[in-house]
Amino acid sequence: MHQEVSVRSSHTVIQPSHNFFDLKLKELWQYRDLLFLLVKRDFVSFYKQTIFGPLWFFIQPIFTTIVFTFIFGNLAKIPTDGIPQPVFYLAGISCWNYFSDCLTKTSTVFKDNAPIFGKVYFPRLIMPISIVLSNLVRFGVQFLLFLVVVGYYMMKGAAIHPTACLALFPILVLLMAAQGFGFGLIISALTNKYRDLSFLVAFGVQLAMYATTVVYPLSAAPAKYIWLIKLNPMTPIIEFTRYGFLGSGNHDLSMLIYSIVSTLVLVLLGVFTFNKVEKNFIDTV
Repeated sequence: MHQEVSVRSSHTVIQPSHNFFDLKLKELWQYRDLLFLLVKRDFVSFYKQTIFGPLWFFIQPIFTTIVFTFIFGNLAKIPTDGIPQPVFYLAGISCWNYFSDCLTKTSTVFKDNAPIFGKVYFPRLIMPISIVLSNLVRFGVQFLLFLVVVGYYMMKGAAIHPTACLALFPILVLLMAAQGFGFGLIISALTNKYRDLSFLVAFGVQLAMYATTVVYPLSAAPAKYIWLIKLNPMTPIIEFTRYGFLGSGNHDLSMLIYSIVSTLVLVLLGVFTFNKVEKNFIDTV
C-alpha cells in the first residue's frame, strides 16, 4: 500500500519596497525576538566594562543637575518659577537626555551597523527602534530619580503641586521618543552621504538644548526670542512635564498640538528618507 506525501515548498522573497512610507509593521513584529536581543545588547554592552555599571544612570543626571544649579541658579540667578532648583533642572534634564540620546544614536545607525547590514537581511528599522527602546530603560531609571527628589522636596513643604496633566505623561514620552527617532532617521540619511555632518550632530544637540526650556522656564525667556523657543517641538513637552508633576510651567494646549503635528511630520519624513537611503546605502558606507 502506497501513501502519497505532498511536500509543500516555502521560500522567502526579499525585494526592495516601493512604498517609502511603509513601516513594515507586520515584518517588524515577526522579528520581535531580534528587537529584544538588540535592546539587551545595547544595554549590556554600554556598561559591561565600566566600574559603576548601571549606576551611571543616576550619576550623570545628578552631576548635571548640580552643575546647572550652581551656574544657572546661583551664578546667573535665572528664576525657576518658585520651584526648587534641583527639581526644576532634573525634570528638563531627564526629558532632554532621552530625546538627545535617541537622536544622536539613531543618526549614526548606518555607519555603526554597516557590517551587519551588509551580511544579513532583517527589517532595517529594527535598529533605530531598538535604540529608542533601550534608551527608554535609561529614561525610566532617571525619571524614577526625579520622582524621588520630588517626593523629598514635597515632604520638606516645597511649593510643588501635581496637576491633572500627569495623565498626559505617556503621550509626552511617546513624543520625545518619536522626535528623537524622526530627527535621527533624517540625519542618518544625510550623514550616510555627507560624513562631515556627523561631527556637527553632538555639538548641535548641545546648542539646541539652550533653545529649549531645560535651564530656564518659558516665562523667563527673552521676549524677542520666545517665538523661536516655542518653535522648538521639545519645549511644550518639557513645559507640560513640569506643569504635570510640579504645578509650574506653560500648559498652552495649542503648543502641545503643534508639537504633536510637527512630530508626526518628522516621523513620516524620517521614515521616507530612511527607506529611500537603505536601498543603496551599502554602496556609500
